[in-house]
Amino acid sequence: MKSSSEIIKKENKQLAKLNKVKSKGNSGKYFFILLLLIAIVNIIDEVTSNLTVTVQSSFITEFFVNNPFMGKYYTYEDGLAFHSGIGVFTYVLGLFTPFYKALADKWGRKPLFAISTLGMAAGLMVIHLSSSYIMFLVGFAIISFFMGHDIQIIYILEEAPDKHRAKIYSFLKSFGILGVILIPALRDMLMGNDATKWREIFLVPALIGFAAVVLVVIFAKDTKVFINDRIEYLSRPYEEREAEKRIKKQKKEAQRNQSGVFNGVKYIFANKDTKMLIISHIIFDSAMPAIALYFESSMHRAGMSTSDITKALFMVPVIYASITFLSGFIADKAGRKTTVTLFSSTCVIGYCLFVAGILLSWNPYLVGAFAGLYQGSYWIGRDYMNVMMTEKVPTDIRASVVGAEGLLVIIGLVVGYGAIIAGMMIMPIWWACLAISIPAVTVAAIMFVLKVKETKGANLDEIE
Repeated sequence: MKSSSEIIKKENKQLAKLNKVKSKGNSGKYFFILLLLIAIVNIIDEVTSNLTVTVQSSFITEFFVNNPFMGKYYTYEDGLAFHSGIGVFTYVLGLFTPFYKALADKWGRKPLFAISTLGMAAGLMVIHLSSSYIMFLVGFAIISFFMGHDIQIIYILEEAPDKHRAKIYSFLKSFGILGVILIPALRDMLMGNDATKWREIFLVPALIGFAAVVLVVIFAKDTKVFINDRIEYLSRPYEEREAEKRIKKQKKEAQRNQSGVFNGVKYIFANKDTKMLIISHIIFDSAMPAIALYFESSMHRAGMSTSDITKALFMVPVIYASITFLSGFIADKAGRKTTVTLFSSTCVIGYCLFVAGILLSWNPYLVGAFAGLYQGSYWIGRDYMNVMMTEKVPTDIRASVVGAEGLLVIIGLVVGYGAIIAGMMIMPIWWACLAISIPAVTVAAIMFVLKVKETKGANLDEIE
Protein backbone atom coordinates (compact mmCIF):
# COMPACT_ATOMS: atom_id res chain seq x y z
CA MET A 1 0.00 0.00 0.00
CA LYS A 2 1.29 3.45 -0.90
CA SER A 3 2.04 5.91 1.90
CA SER A 4 0.14 9.19 2.14
CA SER A 5 3.24 11.10 0.99
CA GLU A 6 3.49 8.96 -2.14
CA ILE A 7 -0.20 9.45 -2.89
CA ILE A 8 0.07 13.22 -2.37
CA LYS A 9 3.12 13.36 -4.65
CA LYS A 10 1.29 11.46 -7.38
CA GLU A 11 -1.83 13.61 -7.01
CA ASN A 12 0.24 16.82 -7.18
CA LYS A 13 1.70 15.67 -10.48
CA GLN A 14 -1.79 14.94 -11.77
CA LEU A 15 -3.03 18.32 -10.52
CA ALA A 16 -0.18 20.14 -12.25
CA LYS A 17 -0.90 18.30 -15.48
CA LEU A 18 -4.62 19.10 -15.30
CA ASN A 19 -3.95 22.78 -14.58
CA LYS A 20 -1.60 22.90 -17.56
CA VAL A 21 -4.29 21.44 -19.82
CA LYS A 22 -6.89 23.84 -18.41
CA SER A 23 -4.63 26.88 -18.89
CA LYS A 24 -4.35 26.18 -22.60
CA GLY A 25 -8.12 26.29 -22.99
CA ASN A 26 -10.08 24.84 -25.86
CA SER A 27 -10.20 26.78 -29.09
CA GLY A 28 -12.99 26.64 -31.62
CA LYS A 29 -10.63 24.64 -33.80
CA TYR A 30 -10.22 21.99 -31.10
CA PHE A 31 -13.98 21.78 -30.57
CA PHE A 32 -14.41 21.16 -34.31
CA ILE A 33 -11.73 18.42 -34.22
CA LEU A 34 -13.39 16.85 -31.19
CA LEU A 35 -16.78 16.84 -32.92
CA LEU A 36 -15.17 15.21 -35.95
CA LEU A 37 -13.58 12.49 -33.79
CA ILE A 38 -16.86 11.85 -32.01
CA ALA A 39 -18.65 11.65 -35.36
CA ILE A 40 -16.16 9.06 -36.66
CA VAL A 41 -16.42 6.95 -33.52
CA ASN A 42 -20.21 7.25 -33.63
CA ILE A 43 -20.15 5.80 -37.15
CA ILE A 44 -17.98 2.90 -35.94
CA ASP A 45 -20.28 2.39 -32.95
CA GLU A 46 -23.43 2.39 -35.07
CA VAL A 47 -21.93 0.14 -37.75
CA THR A 48 -20.63 -2.27 -35.10
CA SER A 49 -24.04 -2.33 -33.39
CA ASN A 50 -25.85 -3.16 -36.64
CA LEU A 51 -23.41 -5.23 -38.67
CA THR A 52 -24.06 -8.72 -37.30
CA VAL A 53 -27.82 -8.10 -37.35
CA THR A 54 -27.81 -7.18 -41.04
CA VAL A 55 -26.12 -10.47 -42.05
CA GLN A 56 -28.02 -12.60 -39.54
CA SER A 57 -29.72 -14.83 -42.11
CA SER A 58 -26.35 -15.45 -43.81
CA PHE A 59 -24.39 -16.71 -40.81
CA ILE A 60 -27.36 -18.59 -39.31
CA THR A 61 -27.78 -20.41 -42.61
CA GLU A 62 -24.05 -21.16 -42.87
CA PHE A 63 -23.36 -22.23 -39.29
CA PHE A 64 -26.60 -24.07 -38.50
CA VAL A 65 -28.59 -24.93 -41.64
CA ASN A 66 -25.99 -25.78 -44.31
CA ASN A 67 -23.36 -27.15 -41.92
CA PRO A 68 -23.70 -29.19 -38.74
CA PHE A 69 -22.96 -27.48 -35.44
CA MET A 70 -21.83 -29.90 -32.74
CA GLY A 71 -22.85 -32.79 -35.03
CA LYS A 72 -26.40 -31.57 -35.66
CA TYR A 73 -28.19 -29.77 -38.49
CA TYR A 74 -30.80 -27.19 -37.46
CA THR A 75 -33.83 -25.59 -39.07
CA TYR A 76 -33.48 -21.83 -39.53
CA GLU A 77 -35.74 -21.02 -36.56
CA ASP A 78 -33.97 -23.53 -34.30
CA GLY A 79 -30.57 -22.16 -35.32
CA LEU A 80 -31.71 -18.59 -34.73
CA ALA A 81 -33.15 -19.52 -31.35
CA PHE A 82 -29.89 -21.27 -30.43
CA HIS A 83 -27.85 -18.21 -31.44
CA SER A 84 -30.22 -15.94 -29.52
CA GLY A 85 -29.80 -18.12 -26.45
CA ILE A 86 -26.02 -17.87 -26.75
CA GLY A 87 -26.51 -14.13 -27.19
CA VAL A 88 -28.05 -13.97 -23.73
CA PHE A 89 -24.85 -15.40 -22.26
CA THR A 90 -22.74 -12.81 -24.06
CA TYR A 91 -24.66 -10.26 -22.02
CA VAL A 92 -23.00 -11.74 -18.94
CA LEU A 93 -20.07 -9.64 -20.14
CA GLY A 94 -22.42 -6.71 -19.79
CA LEU A 95 -22.34 -7.24 -16.04
CA PHE A 96 -18.72 -6.08 -16.12
CA THR A 97 -19.27 -3.17 -18.53
CA PRO A 98 -20.59 -0.78 -15.84
CA PHE A 99 -17.45 -1.33 -13.73
CA TYR A 100 -15.39 -0.61 -16.83
CA LYS A 101 -17.37 2.57 -17.58
CA ALA A 102 -16.98 3.77 -14.00
CA LEU A 103 -13.21 3.97 -14.59
CA ALA A 104 -13.94 7.14 -16.59
CA ASP A 105 -14.65 8.90 -13.27
CA LYS A 106 -11.14 7.97 -12.05
CA TRP A 107 -8.96 7.80 -15.15
CA GLY A 108 -10.77 10.39 -17.23
CA ARG A 109 -12.90 10.19 -20.35
CA LYS A 110 -10.10 10.02 -22.94
CA PRO A 111 -8.50 6.65 -21.99
CA LEU A 112 -11.88 4.90 -22.11
CA PHE A 113 -12.69 6.65 -25.40
CA ALA A 114 -9.58 5.15 -27.03
CA ILE A 115 -9.80 1.70 -25.42
CA SER A 116 -13.46 1.22 -26.34
CA THR A 117 -12.88 2.21 -29.96
CA LEU A 118 -9.96 -0.24 -30.13
CA GLY A 119 -12.16 -2.99 -28.68
CA MET A 120 -14.84 -2.52 -31.33
CA ALA A 121 -12.29 -2.58 -34.15
CA ALA A 122 -10.65 -5.73 -32.76
CA GLY A 123 -14.00 -7.53 -32.45
CA LEU A 124 -14.91 -6.70 -36.05
CA MET A 125 -11.57 -8.04 -37.25
CA VAL A 126 -12.03 -11.32 -35.35
CA ILE A 127 -15.42 -11.85 -37.02
CA HIS A 128 -13.92 -11.05 -40.42
CA LEU A 129 -11.33 -13.77 -39.86
CA SER A 130 -13.74 -16.27 -38.26
CA SER A 131 -13.71 -19.79 -39.70
CA SER A 132 -16.20 -21.29 -37.24
CA TYR A 133 -19.19 -20.31 -35.13
CA ILE A 134 -17.03 -20.39 -31.98
CA MET A 135 -14.59 -17.88 -33.45
CA PHE A 136 -17.54 -15.78 -34.60
CA LEU A 137 -18.86 -15.81 -31.02
CA VAL A 138 -15.51 -14.58 -29.70
CA GLY A 139 -15.68 -11.57 -31.98
CA PHE A 140 -19.35 -11.10 -31.16
CA ALA A 141 -18.59 -11.11 -27.43
CA ILE A 142 -15.83 -8.52 -27.87
CA ILE A 143 -18.03 -6.07 -29.77
CA SER A 144 -20.94 -6.71 -27.38
CA PHE A 145 -18.73 -5.58 -24.49
CA PHE A 146 -17.29 -2.46 -26.12
CA MET A 147 -19.97 -1.12 -28.47
CA GLY A 148 -22.20 0.20 -25.67
CA HIS A 149 -19.51 2.20 -23.88
CA ASP A 150 -21.18 5.59 -24.62
CA ILE A 151 -18.10 7.57 -23.57
CA GLN A 152 -18.47 9.72 -26.68
CA ILE A 153 -21.97 10.63 -25.46
CA ILE A 154 -20.51 11.86 -22.16
CA TYR A 155 -18.02 13.89 -24.22
CA ILE A 156 -20.87 15.54 -26.15
CA LEU A 157 -22.95 16.28 -23.07
CA GLU A 158 -20.03 17.67 -21.06
CA GLU A 159 -18.48 19.77 -23.84
CA ALA A 160 -21.55 21.19 -25.59
CA PRO A 161 -23.22 24.47 -24.47
CA ASP A 162 -26.25 23.83 -22.27
CA LYS A 163 -28.85 25.40 -24.57
CA HIS A 164 -27.56 23.59 -27.66
CA ARG A 165 -26.66 20.26 -26.04
CA ALA A 166 -29.49 18.21 -27.53
CA LYS A 167 -29.09 19.71 -31.01
CA ILE A 168 -25.36 18.98 -31.10
CA TYR A 169 -25.96 15.51 -29.68
CA SER A 170 -28.64 14.75 -32.26
CA PHE A 171 -26.52 16.08 -35.13
CA LEU A 172 -23.54 13.89 -34.20
CA LYS A 173 -25.81 10.93 -33.51
CA SER A 174 -27.58 11.33 -36.85
CA PHE A 175 -24.25 11.66 -38.65
CA GLY A 176 -23.12 8.39 -37.08
CA ILE A 177 -26.37 6.69 -38.00
CA LEU A 178 -26.15 7.92 -41.59
CA GLY A 179 -22.75 6.24 -41.67
CA VAL A 180 -24.58 2.92 -41.32
CA ILE A 181 -25.32 3.27 -45.03
CA LEU A 182 -21.81 1.84 -45.30
CA ILE A 183 -23.34 -1.58 -44.49
CA PRO A 184 -25.70 -1.91 -47.48
CA ALA A 185 -23.03 -0.28 -49.67
CA LEU A 186 -20.56 -3.00 -48.66
CA ARG A 187 -23.26 -5.66 -49.05
CA ASP A 188 -23.92 -4.40 -52.56
CA MET A 189 -20.22 -4.30 -53.51
CA LEU A 190 -18.94 -7.41 -51.73
CA MET A 191 -21.98 -9.70 -51.39
CA GLY A 192 -24.30 -8.85 -54.26
CA ASN A 193 -26.81 -11.69 -54.25
CA ASP A 194 -24.31 -14.17 -52.75
CA ALA A 195 -25.09 -14.48 -49.03
CA THR A 196 -21.99 -16.64 -48.39
CA LYS A 197 -19.67 -13.62 -48.70
CA TRP A 198 -20.96 -11.99 -45.50
CA ARG A 199 -17.56 -11.94 -43.72
CA GLU A 200 -16.08 -9.50 -46.22
CA ILE A 201 -18.11 -6.54 -45.01
CA PHE A 202 -16.48 -6.59 -41.54
CA LEU A 203 -12.98 -5.63 -42.76
CA VAL A 204 -13.50 -2.00 -43.80
CA PRO A 205 -15.12 -0.76 -40.55
CA ALA A 206 -12.45 -2.64 -38.56
CA LEU A 207 -9.67 -0.75 -40.37
CA ILE A 208 -11.48 2.56 -39.90
CA GLY A 209 -11.74 1.77 -36.19
CA PHE A 210 -8.01 1.16 -35.82
CA ALA A 211 -7.30 4.47 -37.57
CA ALA A 212 -9.78 6.27 -35.28
CA VAL A 213 -7.95 5.02 -32.17
CA VAL A 214 -4.75 6.70 -33.37
CA LEU A 215 -6.62 9.96 -34.01
CA VAL A 216 -8.25 9.90 -30.55
CA VAL A 217 -4.89 9.33 -28.82
CA ILE A 218 -3.25 12.19 -30.74
CA PHE A 219 -5.95 14.85 -30.79
CA ALA A 220 -8.54 14.30 -28.01
CA LYS A 221 -8.33 15.92 -24.56
CA ASP A 222 -10.37 15.12 -21.50
CA THR A 223 -13.62 17.07 -21.08
CA LYS A 224 -13.52 20.45 -19.39
CA VAL A 225 -16.21 19.36 -16.92
CA PHE A 226 -14.13 16.38 -15.77
CA ILE A 227 -10.92 18.46 -15.63
CA ASN A 228 -12.55 21.22 -13.55
CA ASP A 229 -14.16 18.72 -11.19
CA ARG A 230 -10.94 16.77 -10.75
CA ILE A 231 -8.91 19.94 -10.14
CA GLU A 232 -11.39 21.07 -7.49
CA TYR A 233 -11.14 17.67 -5.80
CA LEU A 234 -7.34 17.43 -5.87
CA SER A 235 -6.92 21.05 -4.75
CA ARG A 236 -8.43 20.23 -1.39
CA PRO A 237 -5.97 19.04 1.28
CA TYR A 238 -5.40 15.30 1.24
CA GLU A 239 -6.07 15.00 4.97
CA GLU A 240 -9.39 16.81 4.60
CA ARG A 241 -10.54 14.45 1.86
CA GLU A 242 -9.48 11.37 3.86
CA ALA A 243 -11.26 12.63 6.98
CA GLU A 244 -14.40 13.19 4.92
CA LYS A 245 -14.20 9.62 3.59
CA ARG A 246 -13.87 8.22 7.10
CA ILE A 247 -16.87 10.19 8.35
CA LYS A 248 -19.01 9.03 5.46
CA LYS A 249 -17.95 5.43 5.97
CA GLN A 250 -18.75 5.62 9.67
CA LYS A 251 -22.18 7.06 9.01
CA LYS A 252 -22.78 4.55 6.17
CA GLU A 253 -23.94 7.33 3.91
CA ALA A 254 -24.70 6.75 0.25
CA GLN A 255 -21.28 8.18 -0.67
CA ARG A 256 -22.71 10.12 -3.56
CA ASN A 257 -19.41 11.83 -4.19
CA GLN A 258 -17.43 8.61 -4.61
CA SER A 259 -17.23 6.91 -7.98
CA GLY A 260 -18.08 3.26 -8.51
CA VAL A 261 -20.94 1.35 -10.03
CA PHE A 262 -22.48 0.22 -6.73
CA ASN A 263 -22.64 3.81 -5.54
CA GLY A 264 -24.22 4.60 -8.91
CA VAL A 265 -26.94 2.00 -8.24
CA LYS A 266 -27.48 3.37 -4.73
CA TYR A 267 -27.77 6.92 -6.06
CA ILE A 268 -30.35 5.89 -8.68
CA PHE A 269 -32.63 4.17 -6.16
CA ALA A 270 -32.12 6.76 -3.43
CA ASN A 271 -33.88 9.36 -5.59
CA LYS A 272 -37.52 8.89 -6.62
CA ASP A 273 -37.09 10.57 -9.99
CA THR A 274 -34.07 8.52 -11.10
CA LYS A 275 -35.70 5.37 -9.68
CA MET A 276 -38.81 5.81 -11.83
CA LEU A 277 -36.64 6.63 -14.83
CA ILE A 278 -34.65 3.40 -14.47
CA ILE A 279 -37.81 1.29 -14.02
CA SER A 280 -39.26 2.77 -17.22
CA HIS A 281 -35.93 2.19 -18.91
CA ILE A 282 -35.81 -1.48 -17.86
CA ILE A 283 -39.29 -2.12 -19.27
CA PHE A 284 -38.38 -0.21 -22.45
CA ASP A 285 -35.22 -2.31 -22.85
CA SER A 286 -37.18 -5.56 -22.68
CA ALA A 287 -38.33 -4.66 -26.20
CA MET A 288 -34.78 -4.21 -27.49
CA PRO A 289 -34.10 -7.77 -28.77
CA ALA A 290 -37.41 -7.84 -30.66
CA ILE A 291 -36.90 -4.31 -32.02
CA ALA A 292 -33.24 -4.45 -32.99
CA LEU A 293 -32.12 -7.98 -33.74
CA TYR A 294 -34.53 -9.74 -36.08
CA PHE A 295 -35.64 -7.34 -38.81
CA GLU A 296 -33.25 -8.87 -41.36
CA SER A 297 -34.36 -12.38 -40.45
CA SER A 298 -37.99 -11.24 -40.66
CA MET A 299 -37.44 -9.99 -44.21
CA HIS A 300 -35.56 -13.17 -45.14
CA ARG A 301 -38.20 -15.54 -43.74
CA ALA A 302 -41.01 -13.51 -45.32
CA GLY A 303 -39.47 -14.30 -48.71
CA MET A 304 -37.37 -11.24 -49.61
CA SER A 305 -34.24 -11.94 -51.67
CA THR A 306 -30.71 -10.97 -50.57
CA SER A 307 -30.64 -8.10 -53.08
CA ASP A 308 -34.08 -6.82 -51.99
CA ILE A 309 -32.98 -6.93 -48.36
CA THR A 310 -29.94 -4.85 -49.34
CA LYS A 311 -32.25 -2.30 -51.02
CA ALA A 312 -34.31 -2.09 -47.83
CA LEU A 313 -31.17 -1.64 -45.73
CA PHE A 314 -30.20 1.45 -47.74
CA MET A 315 -33.30 3.21 -46.43
CA VAL A 316 -32.90 2.28 -42.76
CA PRO A 317 -30.02 4.68 -41.90
CA VAL A 318 -31.47 7.48 -44.09
CA ILE A 319 -34.78 7.55 -42.21
CA TYR A 320 -33.10 6.82 -38.88
CA ALA A 321 -30.58 9.67 -39.31
CA SER A 322 -33.25 12.12 -40.48
CA ILE A 323 -35.52 11.65 -37.50
CA THR A 324 -32.55 11.60 -35.13
CA PHE A 325 -31.42 15.00 -36.41
CA LEU A 326 -34.97 16.29 -36.01
CA SER A 327 -35.19 14.89 -32.48
CA GLY A 328 -32.50 17.26 -31.21
CA PHE A 329 -34.55 20.33 -32.09
CA ILE A 330 -37.64 18.77 -30.54
CA ALA A 331 -35.71 17.90 -27.35
CA ASP A 332 -34.27 21.41 -26.95
CA LYS A 333 -37.57 23.13 -27.80
CA ALA A 334 -40.29 20.89 -26.38
CA GLY A 335 -38.22 18.94 -23.86
CA ARG A 336 -36.81 15.45 -23.38
CA LYS A 337 -40.10 13.96 -22.13
CA THR A 338 -41.99 15.03 -25.23
CA THR A 339 -39.23 13.55 -27.37
CA VAL A 340 -39.37 10.14 -25.67
CA THR A 341 -43.17 10.06 -25.80
CA LEU A 342 -43.40 11.13 -29.44
CA PHE A 343 -40.87 8.64 -30.73
CA SER A 344 -42.28 5.80 -28.65
CA SER A 345 -45.52 6.37 -30.57
CA THR A 346 -43.84 6.43 -34.00
CA CYS A 347 -41.94 3.27 -33.02
CA VAL A 348 -45.21 1.38 -32.53
CA ILE A 349 -46.71 2.74 -35.76
CA GLY A 350 -43.55 2.09 -37.78
CA TYR A 351 -43.24 -1.51 -36.62
CA CYS A 352 -46.83 -2.33 -37.56
CA LEU A 353 -46.28 -0.86 -41.04
CA PHE A 354 -43.00 -2.77 -41.44
CA VAL A 355 -44.70 -6.10 -40.70
CA ALA A 356 -47.51 -5.23 -43.10
CA GLY A 357 -44.92 -4.39 -45.76
CA ILE A 358 -43.00 -7.68 -45.61
CA LEU A 359 -46.20 -9.74 -45.57
CA LEU A 360 -47.83 -7.86 -48.47
CA SER A 361 -44.64 -7.67 -50.58
CA TRP A 362 -44.44 -3.88 -50.65
CA ASN A 363 -41.57 -2.13 -52.42
CA PRO A 364 -38.29 -3.01 -50.56
CA TYR A 365 -37.33 0.65 -50.25
CA LEU A 366 -40.67 1.37 -48.55
CA VAL A 367 -40.20 -1.63 -46.26
CA GLY A 368 -36.74 -0.28 -45.38
CA ALA A 369 -38.19 3.16 -44.66
CA PHE A 370 -40.64 1.70 -42.13
CA ALA A 371 -37.82 -0.35 -40.60
CA GLY A 372 -35.79 2.86 -40.24
CA LEU A 373 -38.79 4.62 -38.68
CA TYR A 374 -39.48 2.06 -35.96
CA GLN A 375 -35.83 1.33 -35.17
CA GLY A 376 -34.81 4.97 -35.20
CA SER A 377 -37.76 5.95 -33.05
CA TYR A 378 -36.95 3.24 -30.52
CA TRP A 379 -33.29 4.21 -30.19
CA ILE A 380 -34.14 7.92 -29.98
CA GLY A 381 -36.50 7.20 -27.10
CA ARG A 382 -33.90 5.05 -25.40
CA ASP A 383 -31.08 7.53 -25.98
CA TYR A 384 -33.03 10.39 -24.44
CA MET A 385 -33.78 8.24 -21.42
CA ASN A 386 -29.98 7.93 -21.12
CA VAL A 387 -29.54 11.67 -21.66
CA MET A 388 -32.06 12.44 -18.93
CA MET A 389 -30.26 10.17 -16.48
CA THR A 390 -27.00 11.97 -17.32
CA GLU A 391 -28.68 15.33 -16.76
CA LYS A 392 -29.96 14.32 -13.31
CA VAL A 393 -26.68 13.37 -11.58
CA PRO A 394 -23.51 15.15 -10.36
CA THR A 395 -20.32 15.16 -12.44
CA ASP A 396 -18.21 13.15 -9.97
CA ILE A 397 -20.56 10.17 -10.14
CA ARG A 398 -21.98 10.65 -13.66
CA ALA A 399 -19.98 7.92 -15.43
CA SER A 400 -20.67 5.57 -12.52
CA VAL A 401 -24.42 6.18 -12.79
CA VAL A 402 -24.25 5.64 -16.56
CA GLY A 403 -22.49 2.36 -15.83
CA ALA A 404 -25.05 1.41 -13.19
CA GLU A 405 -27.84 2.23 -15.62
CA GLY A 406 -26.25 -0.10 -18.16
CA LEU A 407 -26.11 -2.85 -15.54
CA LEU A 408 -29.71 -2.47 -14.43
CA VAL A 409 -31.27 -2.44 -17.90
CA ILE A 410 -29.75 -5.88 -18.51
CA ILE A 411 -32.72 -7.12 -16.46
CA GLY A 412 -35.02 -5.96 -19.24
CA LEU A 413 -32.75 -7.37 -21.93
CA VAL A 414 -32.71 -10.83 -20.36
CA VAL A 415 -36.51 -10.86 -20.08
CA GLY A 416 -36.79 -9.67 -23.68
CA TYR A 417 -34.40 -12.34 -24.93
CA GLY A 418 -36.24 -15.09 -23.09
CA ALA A 419 -39.57 -13.95 -24.50
CA ILE A 420 -38.37 -13.75 -28.10
CA ILE A 421 -36.60 -17.14 -27.97
CA ALA A 422 -39.81 -18.74 -26.73
CA GLY A 423 -41.93 -16.77 -29.19
CA MET A 424 -39.99 -17.67 -32.35
CA MET A 425 -40.39 -21.37 -31.56
CA ILE A 426 -44.18 -21.19 -31.73
CA MET A 427 -44.95 -18.42 -34.25
CA PRO A 428 -43.34 -16.58 -37.20
CA ILE A 429 -40.49 -14.34 -36.07
CA TRP A 430 -42.25 -11.11 -37.10
CA TRP A 431 -45.36 -11.90 -35.03
CA ALA A 432 -43.23 -12.82 -32.02
CA CYS A 433 -41.33 -9.54 -32.24
CA LEU A 434 -44.52 -7.52 -32.64
CA ALA A 435 -46.23 -9.23 -29.69
CA ILE A 436 -43.29 -8.48 -27.38
CA SER A 437 -42.20 -5.00 -28.44
CA ILE A 438 -45.51 -3.14 -28.70
CA PRO A 439 -46.71 -3.78 -25.09
CA ALA A 440 -43.24 -3.12 -23.61
CA VAL A 441 -42.74 0.20 -25.42
CA THR A 442 -46.29 1.35 -24.64
CA VAL A 443 -46.18 0.53 -20.90
CA ALA A 444 -42.71 2.07 -20.48
CA ALA A 445 -43.75 5.28 -22.27
CA ILE A 446 -46.88 5.71 -20.13
CA MET A 447 -44.95 5.18 -16.88
CA PHE A 448 -42.24 7.56 -18.09
CA VAL A 449 -44.72 10.33 -18.91
CA LEU A 450 -46.50 10.06 -15.58
CA LYS A 451 -43.57 9.60 -13.20
CA VAL A 452 -40.36 11.19 -14.57
CA LYS A 453 -39.47 14.89 -14.40
CA GLU A 454 -38.14 16.95 -17.30
CA THR A 455 -34.40 17.80 -17.50
CA LYS A 456 -34.41 20.34 -20.34
CA GLY A 457 -31.84 23.11 -19.73
CA ALA A 458 -30.03 21.33 -16.89
CA ASN A 459 -26.60 22.81 -16.04
CA LEU A 460 -24.33 19.80 -15.57
CA ASP A 461 -21.78 21.81 -13.57
CA GLU A 462 -24.34 22.79 -10.93
CA ILE A 463 -26.04 19.43 -10.26
CA GLU A 464 -25.53 18.30 -6.68
